[in-house]
Amino acid sequence: MEQVADMQFLPSDFLVNMSASADVLAQAKVEIGLASIPEGKNVIIKWRGKPVFIRHRTQDEIQEAQQYDWKTLRDPQPDEDRVQKPEWLVMLGVCTHLGCVPIGESGDYGGWFCPCHGSHYDISGRVRKGPAPLNLEVPQYSFPDESTLVIG
Repeated sequence: MEQVADMQFLPSDFLVNMSASADVLAQAKVEIGLASIPEGKNVIIKWRGKPVFIRHRTQDEIQEAQQYDWKTLRDPQPDEDRVQKPEWLVMLGVCTHLGCVPIGESGDYGGWFCPCHGSHYDISGRVRKGPAPLNLEVPQYSFPDESTLVIG
């Protein structure tokens, strides 16, 4: 026991042991080729165990999302704050009410509908009706080039 008492542990030793393992880091980012997603369609991918909705929006959808009076919403947020490129909407596919997975291209606003409790999200993923308190969450993402999306 005396040997253990003589050992010194630095705070950095603890932090190194707490860092993510290689298999966890592999799930931290996912790369998606955008060329396979036609305009006006949704794709669902899995990232960190959660569904992510990727929508290639049409010009009409972009215009509708940008022109809606977002200040009247329960969780007010302009479309411009939810997207990096207007044609690409990227969101976690988890209802902000109880964590269900909403259905795409449905509901009263042409976006997503959660049938569990009736929350409706618009084409920007903003809650417009039902019990959900917040908009669908936008994860951290980037576009390293014109045809690639990286989430995480």
